[in-house]
Order: sequence, then structure tokens, then C-alpha cells
Amino acid sequence: MGKISPVSSKYIVNATIEIEGIVDRPDVIGAIFGQTEGLLGADLELRELQRSGRIGRIEVNVDTRSGKTQGAITIPSSLDKAETSIVAAALEIIQRIGPCNAKIKVKDIEDVRITKRSFVIERAKELLKAMMDGVLPDSQELADEVAYSVRVMEITEYGKDRLPAGPSIDDSDEIIVCEGRADVLNLLKHGFKNAIAINGTNVPETIGELSKKKVVTAFVDGDRGGRLIIKELTTVADIDYVSIAPDGKEVEEITKKEIHKALRGRISAEQVKLELSRNVERIEKPQMYGSRRPAQQSQSRTAAPQSRAPQRTYAQRPSAPPRAPAPVKKQATATGPEKKVFKEMLENLIGTRGAHILDDKLNILGKVPISELQTTVKSLSSGVYAIVFDGDIEKELVKTAEKVNIKFLVGMDTKVKGNETSIRLLTVNDL
Repeated sequence: MGKISPVSSKYIVNATIEIEGIVDRPDVIGAIFGQTEGLLGADLELRELQRSGRIGRIEVNVDTRSGKTQGAITIPSSLDKAETSIVAAALEIIQRIGPCNAKIKVKDIEDVRITKRSFVIERAKELLKAMMDGVLPDSQELADEVAYSVRVMEITEYGKDRLPAGPSIDDSDEIIVCEGRADVLNLLKHGFKNAIAINGTNVPETIGELSKKKVVTAFVDGDRGGRLIIKELTTVADIDYVSIAPDGKEVEEITKKEIHKALRGRISAEQVKLELSRNVERIEKPQMYGSRRPAQQSQSRTAAPQSRAPQRTYAQRPSAPPRAPAPVKKQATATGPEKKVFKEMLENLIGTRGAHILDDKLNILGKVPISELQTTVKSLSSGVYAIVFDGDIEKELVKTAEKVNIKFLVGMDTKVKGNETSIRLLTVNDL
């Protein structure tokens, strides 16, 4: 009998057999050939198919336990799908083998090519990975890798505060003060070795000591957090110049051209202080004017009885109906410990554009970016006591927060007046 090569087989028929008695392997094979003979016609006769090599060697494995025989049947085939399925279905007509009842069930017909294809794909992945790992990088990749290694090696820790810094802090007459380690790394990458980081919003003593001996340029991010750091630096240290990254960008992510442009456009610390003082005046002047108005009105009321003519003229005019004062909505009052927690959270959020959602015990229920804050608040029904976030308090957020009965909104600044809402609005100045 001819045999089909395992290499050339396209399908494999997998079947199980259960026999109510004890039989041997040759009995099962004989029953398969004998009971299917003449059933499928001359073209699908099992003996002829095996002789021509279109059906391979029929493998039967049986195991006898407790007087019953169970096993598996495997038939390789190079026929097409339809013919292979017919041959497989013909096995299930066998109901007796010798004197014993039997039952054959075809589990599946396996496509050998799919198995081979899966093997090819997995092996190709392994070979490609090995090739990618072993291939030499191009010149640019080599240069970038070397430059990065040098940058990491060059960064040091300076002073008793162990601040991230470039290697030339002591050798340079001028230094650049930035916010964090990533900023120093970016400046090192582009050749600035005299940068040092303050590592937060509080200015360390090391920076104050350096500012007395060297020309200091503060280089900060182009956001509100950067401006707060400028205010802190100009108050605590002797800063000479200020440079600001492009709006919305951080020092750690800007390009070499943007770094040079920002440093060339630096302004003096005196000018920065003047602008900060002007901003303070703009905030304070309306309060000053507001305090004078009652005094002026009281003077006019005192002077009115001395002249009767204006009094008669006033009496002739129809009196305008008195305006009812705007109702002041009842707000929660923040305790000292609450304000302390709010302040610490707000300082940690500076520059992150993030928000903390708190319960009534000031535990953080969740952290979300500001872009998702409005949607998150809308989805909440209860349980939120306060929200602390790195951004301005706006009317839409206040309206949404009122619906879910939030007590405090803590932000960098507010565009909503305190008497317009029942929510207590707190900003950096309030804390």
C-alpha cells in the first residue's frame, strides 16, 4: 500500500472511538476499511485512495480500561475539503467492531497549512526581532545615543540641597535657574552646562547663595506655574534676568532654537518686579475706590440741608424705586486645616493642568486632567466635597458643581464673583 507523505498532506481528520468491549488496533482498522467498502463509490474507496497516496496511513491508538476500549483515530488526507469531509463522515457509520458495539465521533478536520502558516509567522517575528536587535544603527541614532549618555553623565547634584545641575555652575559667571531635572537635561542637550534646578516652587538656600555671587537668569515654563515661580524667585533671591518659554510650553520640551530665542529675549528683574507691582495695584485700586464711595455719599448727605433749592428740586423729581440688594448666598467656611490641605494640593498641582476630587474628609477620590473635569463633575451625583485644580474657576464649572452640591472650588484664579454662587471659591491669594 502506498503512503502519503506527511509533508504533502493538506488535512488531518481527528476522531475518537468508544467500544463496549475489548478489541485490538487491527480490529478497528479492519472495521474502517471493511464497513466503508462500496459505500462512497469507486472514486472514494479507502483502499484505492490509500494505494494512490491520497489518503495516508490510518493511525489508531486504543486503551482498554474496565472492560471498555477508548482511543483516537488520525487520518491524513491530500484530497480537497469536500472529499476529505465525506471520508470523515463515513467513519461515523461504524457501529460495531467484532462482537462489540462501537461509536466513532469526528472531532475536527485540521488544516495543516494553517498550522504551518502560524509557525511561519511566529518564526518570522523571532527572526525579525533578532535582526533588529543585531542591526547596526545609522549615524544619527549613534550620535543621539552618545549625546544622551553624555548628558546623563554630565548632570550632577549641587550644594547642600543636592540640586540637579550642569557641570559648569562653579566655573561660570552666569547661571540659568530652571524648575526641574528634566529642564536641566534639555539645556545640557543643547550645550548649556550652567543650568541648575530649584526642584519645586520653594526656592532652596543654595539658589539664594548663588544669586549673591553670580549673574542669574530665571528660565521658567510658559504657563501660570512659571509665573508663580518668577514671583517667588524675585522675592527670595537676587535675580538679574527672566526668560520665559513660549506660551503653553515647558523648558524640558522646547527646541534649541526656542531656547536661544527665549534667552536672547530675556528681560531685567526690575522690569518684572514693576509688572508684578502693577498687577497688584490693579487688584487693590477698585477696593480703595470702593471704600471711599460711602464717605463721599455721607458728605453730600450732610451738605444737603444747607441749601434748600436743591432740596426742592429733588422733591419735584419722581423718586426712583430702591434697588433690592443682591441676595448673598450662604457659603461654607474653610477651616484652618482645610486651607492648609488645599494650599499643599494646589502647590503640588502647579504646572500639571490636573485636578483632585476630594470627599468630606479631604481624601482624594480621583485625579483627572482639567480637560475632563467638567465631564467628570457632570457624571457625579453626590459624595464630592471639594475640587482643587490647576486652572481658573469659570461660570460653567461653578454651575455644574452647584448641581452636585460641592462645597469648595479651589483654583489658581476665579472669573466668578463670590456672591454669585453658594459654593466657596478659593484662589492662591485666599490661601
